[in-house]
Amino acid sequence: MNRIVVVGASAAGLAAAETLRREGYDGTLTLVGDEPRPPYDRPPLSKQVLAAEWPPERIRLRPPADLDALRLDLRLGVAALELDTTGRTVRLADGSALPYDGLIVATGVRPRRLPGTGAHVLRTLDDALALRDRLGPGRHLVVVGAGFLGAEAAAVARGLGTRVTLLEPAPVPLAHAVGAQVGHLLARVDRERGVDLRTGITVTEAAEDGVRLADGTGIEADAVLVAVGSLPNTEWLAGSGLTVADGLVCDTYCEAAPGIYGAGDVARWQHPLFGTRIRIEHRTHAAEQGMAAARNLLNSEARKPFAPVPYLWSDQYELKIQAYGVLRGHDEAVVVEGSGAEGRLVVAYREGDRVTGVLAVGMPPKAIRAWRHAVAAGAAWRQVVG
Repeated sequence: MNRIVVVGASAAGLAAAETLRREGYDGTLTLVGDEPRPPYDRPPLSKQVLAAEWPPERIRLRPPADLDALRLDLRLGVAALELDTTGRTVRLADGSALPYDGLIVATGVRPRRLPGTGAHVLRTLDDALALRDRLGPGRHLVVVGAGFLGAEAAAVARGLGTRVTLLEPAPVPLAHAVGAQVGHLLARVDRERGVDLRTGITVTEAAEDGVRLADGTGIEADAVLVAVGSLPNTEWLAGSGLTVADGLVCDTYCEAAPGIYGAGDVARWQHPLFGTRIRIEHRTHAAEQGMAAARNLLNSEARKPFAPVPYLWSDQYELKIQAYGVLRGHDEAVVVEGSGAEGRLVVAYREGDRVTGVLAVGMPPKAIRAWRHAVAAGAAWRQVVG
């Protein structure tokens, strides 16, 4: 294998490139990114960068010297437009075509948008810097979507003295994903910090100076942030013959087709632990899957299934939220320690007859360490919860 192309200069893509070199690959290694910047970390965008606590340089994933040591054919600021699996080439927006013997797809996701123009999203460094310029005392920010990203941005904006209106279509924020107990707790925290949280609200249009609601009324603002989920970047794979369905569909080894692997937010792979295909948009997962995809691409005769226990975290005000496993689609969520009234709790999640996830709010990491092992072992619900 003389030519490997990694499409996506992301956490997943960089982890794949580093792993390829670490595992002894000495051929041509091309890393393609549609942003002009070298790979950087995205979680701080809605936290430290938005709060102006960190300069942009601090979120670089690697210093220039470390990137140079990888001997990359680095193609930044140019998007991948087309994949020809027959001719084994990737066509780029600058008109060039990259031949490959092995390919790793790590093109990530992009924000969903609403009708209208001028509203902010929060995915790139430029997004964070543009929104940051609109925050501060005397300003009013409307956030559409009270998921983790929207709630993190709302918390930062409040810390900067911004008046915040947070709009959520569901009766309880995040209840569909993490259960009503956690949703009620986080909603209470937002309101106690002065956020005007409004649930059961549908936004039909979002613009620079406000939003229009389904009942025909509007809310004026100095800035609007739309945080209503994301879409996997798979359009460039149309016509390639690869299977695309809410992401690039991969097997348990992260392989989408012979010599083609997926990694990070864009990959929907067969998880051997949970027995279903899942796609995960978490920072830790992206790096882990990038490494796994690289190893399996290089070592086709000794491939290993990719079977992590997914991990996520979120910082909102002084609260640390941590979770292991798969929480969405749960059949039951039970508070096993603490309570919403205390502002600190641990919730276990059941699907069928087994423990599939655990989440903690305001608790030390050791509070869920044993639960992580239960998820990894596929422990029976009755044996653990009773």
